[in-house]
Amino acid sequence: MRPFSAHHILQIWEIGQSQHPLDRALTLLTFACSDITASELASLSIGQRDAYLLTIREMTFGSKLNGFAECPQCRERLEFDMNVADIRIAEPVAPQVQEYSLAVEGLELQFRLPTSWDMAAIVGCQDIGVANSQLIQRCLVQASRDGVTVDYSELPSVAIAQLAAQMAEYDPQAEILLDLNCPACNHSWQVLFDIVSFFWTELSVQAKRLLREVHQLARFYGWREADILSMSAMRRQFYLDMVSDG
Repeated sequence: MRPFSAHHILQIWEIGQSQHPLDRALTLLTFACSDITASELASLSIGQRDAYLLTIREMTFGSKLNGFAECPQCRERLEFDMNVADIRIAEPVAPQVQEYSLAVEGLELQFRLPTSWDMAAIVGCQDIGVANSQLIQRCLVQASRDGVTVDYSELPSVAIAQLAAQMAEYDPQAEILLDLNCPACNHSWQVLFDIVSFFWTELSVQAKRLLREVHQLARFYGWREADILSMSAMRRQFYLDMVSDG
C-alpha cells in the first residue's frame, strides 16, 4: 500500500465522478495497492476492504478524523473528532476467500463473507429485506442436514438469522457504529461510519483545493500542471504565499 500523491488524488477524483460508491472504493484501492489485482481487491470482504481504506486514508491524510452529524431530534449540527485507531477493528490482510462453518437447527452451513462482487449484485434492489436475503444466499456455499443438501428456500428463519449474525461477527470492520450525544438537547443515538463516503468527501475537497492551487500558480508563473503537482505541499504553499504577498 502507498499513500496518494497530489497527482493520484486528481486522477482518482476525476475517475470517480461518474462511479457508484462501490466502484469508487475499488478505484481507491487500485491506486494504493498496485501489487494486488483488481479482481483480488473486489474479492476482499467488505470489512477487509474498509480496513484497507482506513489504512490508506491514514497514510494519505493522517490519523485524525474530523466528522459531523445532524441530531435527528433537534437538527443541531454536531462536529466530532476521532482517530483511526478508535475505529480500527481489523488489520488489512492479504486477499483470500475464506469459508466458515455454522451448526444450527440440525443444519451444517458453509459460508463466506460478503464482497464487493456481492454488494454490486444487489445494488439495484429496492427492498432491504429482499436485498439481505439475496446477499445471504450468495454467501451461502452449502447447506446440508445429515449429509443431504438443503436448498436455501428450505432453511428456517432462525438459521438464516443466525447465519447473518455470524457473518457480521466474522467481519466486524464492515459495520462501525458511532455513539453520539447532542450537547444541545442531550439526545443520544448511533450513526454508521462509512469510510468510503468519508474518504471520498475528503479526497474531493483536496482535489478541488489542488486544482485552485494549480490555477493560481500556473497563471502567475506559467508552470505546467504536472510540475506544480510534483512539488511537496510545503513548497506549493510557499509559492502561493509569495503570490499572495506580491
